[in-house]
Amino acid sequence: MNSQRIFSFVKKDLKRMIRDPGHLFMILLFPIGLTLVFGVSFGAVGDSQSVYDVGIVNYDAGTYEWSQSFTDNLGSTEILDITVYTDIETAQDHLVQGKIQAVIVIPEQFGQSCTSFVRAPGDPSQWVETTMELYVDSGSLFAMQAIPPIIQQVLVMTIGGDQPTGPSIPIQIGIPSLVKADKTTMFDYMAPGIFPFAALFLIMVVSQSFTSDREKGLLRRINTTPTTSTEFMAGHALSNMVVAVVQVALVFVMAFIVGYSPHAGIGSILLAFVIVTVFALCCVGFGLITAAVSKSPEAATGISFIFIMPQMFLGTFVTLGLSSGIQAVGRFVPSHYVTDALLSLLLRGAPASSPSVLLDLVAVSVFSIIVLIVGVVVFERYGSD
Repeated sequence: MNSQRIFSFVKKDLKRMIRDPGHLFMILLFPIGLTLVFGVSFGAVGDSQSVYDVGIVNYDAGTYEWSQSFTDNLGSTEILDITVYTDIETAQDHLVQGKIQAVIVIPEQFGQSCTSFVRAPGDPSQWVETTMELYVDSGSLFAMQAIPPIIQQVLVMTIGGDQPTGPSIPIQIGIPSLVKADKTTMFDYMAPGIFPFAALFLIMVVSQSFTSDREKGLLRRINTTPTTSTEFMAGHALSNMVVAVVQVALVFVMAFIVGYSPHAGIGSILLAFVIVTVFALCCVGFGLITAAVSKSPEAATGISFIFIMPQMFLGTFVTLGLSSGIQAVGRFVPSHYVTDALLSLLLRGAPASSPSVLLDLVAVSVFSIIVLIVGVVVFERYGSD
């Protein structure tokens, strides 16, 4: 490949995007407006209900009857899916990676506290006081809202049974340790999903660009030059990766302006840029497939939504309000892994070396390579004439 010819195509594409008001809006102004609107509109907290994965670490030094009863009652709620861990370090590591939504640490004196209450329910002076530690996923708005009151209700039921227990019990639930002291808004949970949402519109831009080149006869003229199709495609891919990086930067800037504060260091933010940039290759591939079956730029605009809409509703911030079943379906779209990685990096505070983040990066990369190869093959065969 000739690098000079590739960068000539990159330069051409970037100039055309800047000079075309429609492309400029979709690439730059749209993500700015989107971030601003959602940042202002969703400063309040919404609600939803789902099934949450909860880890339990049992340090009860007395009889296990009480702690086992408490664990069984948690599982019987059908809202919590219980996993038992032998140590707090493993449980917290899975929490940071987003594998579970909460960790409950049953204290050593749990059984003694329950027994002391049963013996003297009306005499607090006879109780053995203790505190149950609770860690909640700071990357899940609904988990932070739903899990603590459920645990409190189950704890009261476990100790008192069907009898009223009064306003207090000897076991207190600690303040969720991963919930930050500063106010967290709905936008903080939506922001990671806005990055792939904005990048998805590269599918439309790429499909319009290729169909326009074909309509103007540019592709035929290129075929008469020493330029290869690989160089032509590589130029388009690089130019759109540049656009993706600019989009991420713009969304970050606008998010900070409206008050977004990610729980991430420089390394995590840079990795977020890398993940979205890799995802841009996937969007280029979908754009090539769209261009191959489109007869005009106008048709490409409509057909591109066949690829945009599923990823928009199954793999971006829109997924926050959907059922757990629909969220599971989202694993079949690449944008899901982008949002999941960014949630771990920017909201949960997971390190860049986190296995779940790296697994998401691998998934996005595999999706992008496959879709890009399919897009190139399909366009060369059906769309380059």
